[in-house]
Amino acid sequence: MDFFNNCQIAWLAIANGNNLVSLLEYPFMQRAMVEAVLMGILGGMLGSFVTLRQLSFFSHAVGHAALVGVALGVLLQVNPTWMLLPFTLIFGVVVLYFIDKTDLGSDSVLSIVLSGALAIGLILTSLIKGYRGNLMQVLFGDILALDTTDLILTLLVLVGGSIFLLSTLQQQILLTLNPDVAQVQGIPVQLYRYAFVVLLSLAVAVAIKAVGVLLVNAFLVIPASTAKLMSHHFSGFLVISVIVGSTTSLTGIIVSGLLSIASGPSIVLVQFLLFLAVVIWFKLTLKAA
Repeated sequence: MDFFNNCQIAWLAIANGNNLVSLLEYPFMQRAMVEAVLMGILGGMLGSFVTLRQLSFFSHAVGHAALVGVALGVLLQVNPTWMLLPFTLIFGVVVLYFIDKTDLGSDSVLSIVLSGALAIGLILTSLIKGYRGNLMQVLFGDILALDTTDLILTLLVLVGGSIFLLSTLQQQILLTLNPDVAQVQGIPVQLYRYAFVVLLSLAVAVAIKAVGVLLVNAFLVIPASTAKLMSHHFSGFLVISVIVGSTTSLTGIIVSGLLSIASGPSIVLVQFLLFLAVVIWFKLTLKAA
């Protein structure tokens, strides 16, 4: 009986391996894996700053408000991606401006603007007649449906973001840890804040098509939060966050292809399971000590 069960397990492993090899021959799977790595690196890098600067709700708001841009694209019969990019960019900058110019807390401003944007998005969505495939795809994500243009956009955001953040890394770290000291030392705090929000908004926009509006915040927050548990030094934290983001995204794509399940949720689930494993590991390690 044990021999029979072992044979079944071996056969399933071989079958899954063959399926994976077959999947890798398709261009859409190759594009998805490249996008997963690029997106994971981008999410891990930006997520490090997002978590430390407590901007998780900001990226969440930008992602959900993107529904307006998607609905406008469908209504105007324009590729939703081209409406999504400028809308998320404008939304992110406007929200930061409102936070700076009002006496309200950032969470209050984000809640108000997000509610208004969602209301507009839902109204626009109700006006869409007939086929809503593009809308559903952006809402729930489908990394397997990405084309070369999507890869180029992600690569451009990643390269631009890497140049900006790495060339100003010391200033960014100081701005993250103590904005007042950064201001005193002559660092253009406002310029860097707005530049980071622009970068974050663009990253959310290019990731939405892959993981969807509903899960886009996860690819920024979960890898960085996992890395934060594993390292208390910023350089190590940043590197681990990038590694976790890229490897879990790639693993999620492979799991998605092998099990024929949705790609976006598969990526986020892998990230979530790794986060749980790290939390449990550290809890057990502390108890053992």
